[in-house]
Amino acid sequence: MTWAPLLLADTSPNLRLLVLRELLHLGADDSEVKELLLARESDPIIQELLALQNPDGSWRSRAGGGSSWKNIRSTAFALNTLGYLGFEAYHPAVKKGAEYLFSLQAEDGSWALPKIKAERELGEEYSMIPLQTGLPLRSLAAVGCGTDPRAERAYDWLLEMRLPDGAWPSGVKAGKHVFPGGYRRLAHSRYGCRSNTTFALCALALHPTHRESDEARRGLDLLLAQETLQAHSIGIEVARMIGVERKRGFFTYFARNDPALTLDLCWRIGASLDDERVAELVDFIKERKGAYGIWEYQRHPAASRWVTFDLLRSLSRIDQHTDWISKEPRTPFQPYPKEERRY
Repeated sequence: MTWAPLLLADTSPNLRLLVLRELLHLGADDSEVKELLLARESDPIIQELLALQNPDGSWRSRAGGGSSWKNIRSTAFALNTLGYLGFEAYHPAVKKGAEYLFSLQAEDGSWALPKIKAERELGEEYSMIPLQTGLPLRSLAAVGCGTDPRAERAYDWLLEMRLPDGAWPSGVKAGKHVFPGGYRRLAHSRYGCRSNTTFALCALALHPTHRESDEARRGLDLLLAQETLQAHSIGIEVARMIGVERKRGFFTYFARNDPALTLDLCWRIGASLDDERVAELVDFIKERKGAYGIWEYQRHPAASRWVTFDLLRSLSRIDQHTDWISKEPRTPFQPYPKEERRY
């Protein structure tokens, strides 16, 4: 267990607390756990995050300003980070942030389309994009609000937006589904969008009952069918959580496929190592473990210990045998089909 002293030597009390709780399985009565619970708000990650919260509970971006959608987006990402670090709805900042998001929820359970992006990039014709609800719903579930009746309405809306094949689309324009960009196509879905499907799965995976539902399993099966293992992207979502990678993009947020996030979804949703795609994903990640049991995050070495924690947690929780059943053949990823030459 060479990784233990390295992770427990990190300066972040939140990382040390996660290691003690999630990897070493120490309970609330442990003296070091008690000490770290008192110290975790002194973590610079948390101090910077809480300093950006507005009086109404929303979060402003580090750049400041922005539209109501940008505040929804910033608030969602802030709550997602707090949830990842173990902060839940009883924390005052989390409670205010969650209530801010709920205050902007529509009667049908969704959140409004981002007006600026709809006008400037997507066009007024879009009437629905699953991301509009998948993004804030994921953050609410991360802080333990997934079973709130208002969140349950959002889950109902999100599930209604599924395509018949089990994926989530790019959206609807003029009453018709829109084809996704090639970089986020799903191999066995005509209109399925990897970004929208991933956000929906992240929200479902954090819910106590939806996580192992047929809808979640079908969506994950479609993601796993597409072979896009990229070593340079391992841990990018964790790096975003702790603020060393920027949170950019709407449709493009998941432009790079993160094997660590896929593995996290596998254990939460209940995929089994009996599935050769899951087994190869695990082998792919294990082969890239560095010296002393640490995975190096080359772009930002400061994130390496966090990425290591996340991968160790997933590897320790992935099931050897479950009732997981795959129905999708494996398909090498090809973002754009090659055009045949005329001559």
